[in-house]
Amino acid sequence: MPHFTLEYSANLEPRIDMARTVEVVRKAAVETGVFPLGGIRVRAIRCDYYAVADGDPEMGFLAMVLRLGEGRDLPTRQRAGEHIFQALSQFLEPAFAIMPFALSFDMQINDKDMSWKRNNIHQHLAKRNVPG
Repeated sequence: MPHFTLEYSANLEPRIDMARTVEVVRKAAVETGVFPLGGIRVRAIRCDYYAVADGDPEMGFLAMVLRLGEGRDLPTRQRAGEHIFQALSQFLEPAFAIMPFALSFDMQINDKDMSWKRNNIHQHLAKRNVPG
């Protein structure tokens, strides 16, 4: 873990490259130095049905949630979150320039006792001599 989920209004697709968007988030997460490389996941989910504010179809949103395992103190989480949010916000500046747009980012801590995982990505990275 960390797992990032980006839900976004469908009207962003003609304006923003979502493949690049998830890469911006992945890269920013790596840059923090806080998260193990093998645990990072970023996914984007298009919302075809949505309503924003007064219902104007020109309004758009991107809501990002980071699910994170326990163990990092608040200042570390804040630093990492700020770095990631700034990278994403800067990348999405074109959307802010051309449309009414809302960007949000929330971090949630998973309870380790209620979280099950199976992952061999760390071993795969080690075989390729990639730290992570």
